[in-house]
Amino acid sequence: MSFEHASVTKGLMMGCALTSLVGGIFDVKHHLHLQLVPHISRHHQYWRLVTHHLAFSNSSDVLLAELILYGVGVDIERRFGSVKFVSFTIVSALTATILEFLSLILLHRVGVNQMPAGPTAVVFSILYQWYRLVPAAYQFKIFGVPLSNKAFTYVLASQLALGHMPGSLASACIGLLIGFIYRSEVINLKTWRVSPSVVRFSTRFLLPLIGSINPPRRLNRARPDSSSEIGNEEIITTARPSASAAQTDGSANAQGEASSVVRGWVNELTGRTDDAARIRTPSETEITQLTAMFPHISREVITGALQRRYA
Repeated sequence: MSFEHASVTKGLMMGCALTSLVGGIFDVKHHLHLQLVPHISRHHQYWRLVTHHLAFSNSSDVLLAELILYGVGVDIERRFGSVKFVSFTIVSALTATILEFLSLILLHRVGVNQMPAGPTAVVFSILYQWYRLVPAAYQFKIFGVPLSNKAFTYVLASQLALGHMPGSLASACIGLLIGFIYRSEVINLKTWRVSPSVVRFSTRFLLPLIGSINPPRRLNRARPDSSSEIGNEEIITTARPSASAAQTDGSANAQGEASSVVRGWVNELTGRTDDAARIRTPSETEITQLTAMFPHISREVITGALQRRYA
């Protein structure tokens, strides 16, 4: 899986890793978490409400968040589109800031006095969208318990949620709540989008910074190279032919059809019974079906493949 059509997810992953690395290098991790007492109530460090979303405080949280974002963020961005996905991410971060501050005020008497550093709520908000939108690819059982391929992602998410109890669990629950609110349209958050000027600025200046998002190049050959077969058989490729190749194929198809018709007439007139004449001639229906399935493969190659199949 590549980052094709998922530039925001790649930028988010790079940003989390880079800010966490910088925080560790410059030894500012103690400024990253959000704590009600004494940072907010006594020292009035309200800037922590924003900065605690920027970086994680340890490498294990970074690894878990990166794996979760790569597994779920790419799929959600491709379904939402980059503009809607970045709007959803910003809305999730702003809503998480408000809800986390309210949670600290309401729950500090029961032990929830701080929120761990990192965009945990945003990650779980994206995870909720993935849970609702992306179906399971396959299912299996372990000791009779039915599971799906999505269980591995949930295991990673549970480790992130339980890493810094009770604050990490509260932040994860807030993220799931934000995803539910966004999905259920209770406050109609889906309609907000970033402005076109911001999109143009990001496309021009920020998109080149994250590098290429194109998928890896697909191999042209559909089977392993074999020098003994190249001289006798056609090379079947899956890559799209160029314009010149398409013209060459068209002329080759015309010549091949003409030569096959002439060869058939000659065989009927002369009564030839060699191996070439005894090969079963594919019907037009079979050739038409395979041509519709593989439009970029020439007719001559398809005919040869059918002849070898029924030889």
